[in-house]
Amino acid sequence: MRARSAARRCRCSRRSLATTTCSSRIEHGHPDERGSHIMILVCGEAVIDLFVRAHGGSNMTTHAVAGGSPFNVAVGLARLGVRTALLSGISRDHFGAFLADRLAREDVDGRFVVRTDRPSPISIVATTDDGQPNYTFHGDGAADRSLGLAHLPRTLPDDIQALTFGSYSMAVEPVGTTFAALAEREHGRRVISVDPNVRPTVVGNMKGWADAAERFYRTATMIKASDEDVRIAWGGRASIADAAAYWLACGAQLVVVTEGAKGATAFSTTGSVSVPGRSAIVRDTVGAGDTFHAALLAQLAKTGRLRPEAIAALDLPAIRELLAYATAAAAITVSRDGADMPTAADIDASTEPCHA
Repeated sequence: MRARSAARRCRCSRRSLATTTCSSRIEHGHPDERGSHIMILVCGEAVIDLFVRAHGGSNMTTHAVAGGSPFNVAVGLARLGVRTALLSGISRDHFGAFLADRLAREDVDGRFVVRTDRPSPISIVATTDDGQPNYTFHGDGAADRSLGLAHLPRTLPDDIQALTFGSYSMAVEPVGTTFAALAEREHGRRVISVDPNVRPTVVGNMKGWADAAERFYRTATMIKASDEDVRIAWGGRASIADAAAYWLACGAQLVVVTEGAKGATAFSTTGSVSVPGRSAIVRDTVGAGDTFHAALLAQLAKTGRLRPEAIAALDLPAIRELLAYATAAAAITVSRDGADMPTAADIDASTEPCHA
C-alpha cells in the first residue's frame, strides 16, 4: 500500500489476564462436512492487551487479556468451528504461558508455535468514550518478532487450505521477512488472506509499512481492511475504492473494506457490493475487524469455497451473503467487552427472524 498513490498499479505482474478463568475447553460451533477437513494457518503476533482505566487522578486499574489481531482471528475461527493453527513466536514468560494456555482452551492447534525466552509484547489499550481503542505498544525485542526463516515448517500439511497474515508482524523484522517468504512460497497453492490492520503506534513510518505490506499484497487471494486502515495508510488522500483498485491490481481476487457502523463493501473483478451495518449497542470495538475476517474465512470454508479459483469465481450475490454473515458476527463482538468473538450458534441466533 503506497501513500503517494492508491490508484497506481502494484509493482507486480498479475499474477485475560483471562477474561474467562475456567480451565475447561470453550464450546465452539461445528463445521459442516464440507469444512470439517479444512485447516487455516493464522500467521502473526500474539500479544497481551493491557486495558487501563484511570479513576480520578490518584489511581488506575488494569485488566490483561490475550490479544493481537492474528491471535484474535485464530480464536475467532476456532469458535466458528474451523480447525485452526497459529504460527507465532510466544514467550516462555508468565504472559506467554497464559497465551499458550488460552490457545489450547480455544482448540487452536499450537504445533507451529515457537517458544522463546524473549519477553511477551504488551499493548496498552485505553478506550475512548465511544468505545474506540487507543493503543500504546511495547514490543521491541519481544517474542513475536523473533521468528526467522529457520522456524518455518519445510512443508505444510495438505489439510491447510488457507493462510492469513496481518498487522504489524508483516512490517517488523525478522518476522516480516520470514512471513513474506512463507506467503510467496504458498502463493498459488493455497488461499492467502491479508489484513493490513495498520498500527502507526508500532510502525510509525508509513512508507516503510507500505513497502513491507506490499510483499504480502502481491501474494494475496483476498484482502480485508478497514476504512481506518485506508485513511492512515494513504493519509486521507485515497478513497476505499482507490485502495481496492490498488489491491486488485496487485492480484487480489476479493477485497473487503469495513466501515464500522456503516457496514462493509466488497470489490472484485466483477464489480462491488455493499451491506449495511447491523444495529448494536457498542461496548467497545476491540476485535471487531478480526471477528469480521474470521467470519469471512469460516463461511468460505463451510461452503466449500476456500480455494483461490472458487474465490475468483464468486458472484456478487454470493459475496453479499458473505458480507452479511461477517457483519452479523462483528456486531456481536462490539456488543461485548474486549475481543470476545461469537460462536456459529451465536451468529445463527442473531440472524434468526423474529416471530410474534
